[in-house]
Amino acid sequence: MTIKEKIRTDIEKNRARIKALGPGLITGGAGDDPAGIVTYTVVGATTGFSQLWLLLLSTPMLIAVQNMVARIAIVTGKSLPEITTAYYSRKLTIFMITVLAVANILTIGADLNAIAAILHIVSGFPAVYFLIPITAMIGYLITFGKYRFVKGVLIVLTTVLGVYILSAVLAKPPLLEVLKNTFIPHIKADSAWIFAALGMLGTTISPYLMFWQASEEKEEKKSVVQADEVSFDTITGMLWSNLLAYCMIVTGAVVLYGTDADIQDISTLADTLLPLTGEYAFALFGFGIVVAGFLAIPVLAGSTAYAVADTFGWREGMDYKVSDAKGFYIVLVGALVVGDLVDMFPGITVVDALYYSQVLDGMLIPLLIGIALTITNNRTVMGEYTGTRFQNGFSILALLFTTALTLVMIWRCFA
Repeated sequence: MTIKEKIRTDIEKNRARIKALGPGLITGGAGDDPAGIVTYTVVGATTGFSQLWLLLLSTPMLIAVQNMVARIAIVTGKSLPEITTAYYSRKLTIFMITVLAVANILTIGADLNAIAAILHIVSGFPAVYFLIPITAMIGYLITFGKYRFVKGVLIVLTTVLGVYILSAVLAKPPLLEVLKNTFIPHIKADSAWIFAALGMLGTTISPYLMFWQASEEKEEKKSVVQADEVSFDTITGMLWSNLLAYCMIVTGAVVLYGTDADIQDISTLADTLLPLTGEYAFALFGFGIVVAGFLAIPVLAGSTAYAVADTFGWREGMDYKVSDAKGFYIVLVGALVVGDLVDMFPGITVVDALYYSQVLDGMLIPLLIGIALTITNNRTVMGEYTGTRFQNGFSILALLFTTALTLVMIWRCFA
């Protein structure tokens, strides 16, 4: 093969890879939902640049975990609930999806509230006026839009989140200090630093991302040989996700670190940012929040619907019409509606919703990683596609970190 022929072949391969981008890229973007944006910004505001190295470490963990569940779904042709039922027990599956559904609905409520809060700031109308129209718009898109159209919209929204990269550049961070904290690990012994670190890791590695990508890979890829193709999509999506998170932390550190700002949700974050950044920079931030919400909420609702449908053997998938997969779409729309009700319920604040969803996610993620590690290293199930050293090593590291997160969350609940 000549050099020209090799270059032409490589170009064609890369074009095919780019065209195949989908589940991994969307999953990565959806990981930076409005609740995540608040968490990453608070990490920067409370710890400065000191946790950038930890986010760098979490990137291969996130890639390993997501790639592992995606390969399992393609090789076995089963989603995570189906795998758990087949190899463990139905009771365990029902417990898992119950925890997932409650955590997802609480997060949906928090994300809907975040979008409404930004629109309230822009328009002056009460935030509650926007909740039902936003929910109806998202529900209509994912219920009546064709799968390819929905996928295209989600990919566009994922790329638009690049505004947070622009925000970090405009913040003009001290480059040498940023690089130093990115590549030189150091740990502070105070509880605020540790809780911020655990919160960041819990936001970065989330159960709903695992359920969503596994279900989407099973739906899109019908051949076992495609298991090797998923890595590029997953790596691209997770790198994009953590690059955005990195930029959010940097921006939070530059603008808010040392100000002693009391940030609890989007509203308090907005009140803090607006006088410090000016209208144009805040408009960029607000636009990113709205886009992130419209990307993450369908993924949260969709992962819930996939999980419930697969647990009870219902027909599922956004390729089907509503009349052909009624149970799937009832759960999907129901998750959005209940998320709305969470916002309207006077006894639950957004802070409560975020906290308890994080506690529930913390309980679920070590269990999911443990199950996935067992399956991916079972040669009888996976054949030649068993877990690689990279997948196993960083997935075990993720298991240890998320187990620590669970123990701390439980301790905080009963302290």
